[in-house]
Amino acid sequence: MELKKVSIVLHPNSDNIKEGCKIVEVKEYIVEEADKLFCQFGFKSVTMDDIAKHLGMSKKTIYQHFSDKDELVNILMQEKLNQQGCSMDFCSLKAENAVQEIFFALTNIDELLSSMNPKLFYDLQKYHPKAWLSFKAFKEKNLGKCILLNLERGISEGYYRSEIKTDILAQMRLEQVDLLFSQHNHYTTNTYSLVQIMTEITEHFLYGVCNLKGLEKINHYKQQATQV
Repeated sequence: MELKKVSIVLHPNSDNIKEGCKIVEVKEYIVEEADKLFCQFGFKSVTMDDIAKHLGMSKKTIYQHFSDKDELVNILMQEKLNQQGCSMDFCSLKAENAVQEIFFALTNIDELLSSMNPKLFYDLQKYHPKAWLSFKAFKEKNLGKCILLNLERGISEGYYRSEIKTDILAQMRLEQVDLLFSQHNHYTTNTYSLVQIMTEITEHFLYGVCNLKGLEKINHYKQQATQV
C-alpha cells in the first residue's frame, strides 16, 4: 500500500491546522484525510499508523481526538450520512420534476462512488458494526422515505405510471441499493465499477416506473448528459 504524505502546518492554536490558505480543526482534518485513505484502500487495510504517516503527525496526536480507529470510522460515517441527507434534499428541491430528481441523484452518487474501493462496504459491515448499523438505518429510513416521495411526486406530476404500488417499489429499490453495497463482488465478479452498476440498475428502475410522458423526459435528460 503506497501512501502519500500530505503537507500540513500547525496553527498557533493547537486545535487548528493550516492547509494551504485554509485553517481547519485538527480533528476535522484527520477525518478528511483518513477518508481518502479508506476510500482508496478499504477500512481493514488502513491502520492508525498509516493515517499518522500520511498526515505526518504522531499517533499520539490522533489519539488525542479519537480513542481508536473504530471511533474515527463511526464519526466519518456519520458525517458522510449527514452530507448525503443534505444532498438528497438539495436534489429534490433543485429538480424540475421527479425524473430529473433521479438524474440529479445519480450524478451525486456517481461522484461519491467513483472514488470508493468496492470492498469498503464489506469492511464496514465486518469490522465496524456500529458504523454499518448507522448506514443501514439511514438507508432504510432516510433513503427509503426519499424514494417513496419521489415515486409519489412522479405520479402526481404525470410522469410515473399511476397504477404502480409505491410501497412495494420503494422497498425493491432499497433492496437494489443493498445488493450494490453488500454483495457487489457476488453478482458482478468485479466486471463493473460501482458507478456502472448504480447507473444500470437506476435506469432500469426508472424505465419501469415511467409512462410514455416520463420516457420522453428520460430520453431528454440522457441526451443532455451526453452533451455535457
